[in-house]
Formats: sequence, structure tokens, C-alpha cells
Amino acid sequence: MRCLIIDDEPAARNILRTYITDMEELNLVGECKNALEARSTLKENEVDVLFLDINMPRLSGIDFLKTLEHPPKVILTTAYSEYALEGYEMDVVDYLLKPFSFERFLKAVEKANKLTSQATYDNSFITIKADGKLYRIPYEDILFAESKADYLTVHTNDQRITFYHTMKDFCERLPKHQFTRIHRSFLVSLSGIDFVEGNQITIGEHKLPIGKSYKESFIQIYTA
Repeated sequence: MRCLIIDDEPAARNILRTYITDMEELNLVGECKNALEARSTLKENEVDVLFLDINMPRLSGIDFLKTLEHPPKVILTTAYSEYALEGYEMDVVDYLLKPFSFERFLKAVEKANKLTSQATYDNSFITIKADGKLYRIPYEDILFAESKADYLTVHTNDQRITFYHTMKDFCERLPKHQFTRIHRSFLVSLSGIDFVEGNQITIGEHKLPIGKSYKESFIQIYTA
């Protein structure tokens, strides 16, 4: 998740920066001392989660949040507990009361992670969020998915969409009778396979490897 810190206190920014950099699933895209700086940063960067201080000069965190038409998920940070109710009324993810521990920070991040999942699913299509856009893709259009590091690329007949997601989660949520994993880096649509030859699958112009540990289970599923 791409994170942005908005806090006028250097010490508070230092703590959040340390916590964020300790977590592989978080990517710090910037730090802002006030809400006006944050407005410019949000225009230039795609952000999934804001760590937003409430008490800041010129424009408070709450007032800043009210100005955002489509805000990212927000985790409020403040030393004043009396703002908690107002924050929750604005549908924030969590409220961290300073000083907060790494354990408490982690709980807030886990909440945000569940709410900012990069893909949502139903019985006939998948909706993927990538580059600030939402793509609604029918299952039948998906040929295969390829994983590189923490990013996934979904290949269809006419497009490729790359977004932040794990192969494991993507595989588990797709219909198992339609899709199967053939390699640690590849998941395929069973109906999209043209033919299997040796340790390789052909789907259109694409030739994909079958991993040794996946071959037996794949052949059982493919020939069933």
C-alpha cells in the first residue's frame, strides 16, 4: 500500500516513517508538514492510505479530509482523544492516539489493508483497481495472470493490467473450476489453453512454463 504522512511534528513523522519502512507491504510515497503540501502531493501520486494528524496549522486534518472528493483510506493520528468520534463519523479506518506502539500501528494497517484490497470478486467478473482506474473484467476474458515481485499482471485478449496484488490471494479467490496455478509465477484459465506440450502451455501467442511442483496437480485438473 502506498502511504502518505501528513503531520506538522517532525518527531511524529519520524516515528511513522520508521514504522512504515519496517513493513514490506507499505511504501512511503511522501511526507507533508501541512494539509496544503498534502494537496499537491496527492495530485502527483496515487496514495492508498493517509496517516493524517488532526491538529495542524491553517487547516486541520479533519477540515482537510472534508475537502477531498475521493479520499484514500485514512488513519488519523493525534494526541487528543476528543476528536475520535468526529473522525469515525467521517468513515476513517482507525484512530491512533499518540504516543502509539508499533503493535497498535500494525492493527490499524491491517484494517486498511483489508479495505484497500486491489481486487473484488463476484460470480462472473473481477474488478481490478490499477493506476487510479477500475477495470471490470469477466472471468471468461482472462487468459492468464503473471506475478512479478508484489505485482500481478492480468492478460486478456486485448489488454494487460498490472496492479499491486499477491498471486496467492488472487488464485484463492478465483473460481477453482475455471483457473489453476501452473507455476509460482503463473495462473491460467483452463478454457484458454490451446495445448500442452512437455513442460509448457500455449495460450495464443504465449508459451508458459509448468513448474515441477505444479505439473501433477495441473495434469489431473486439465484431464478431468
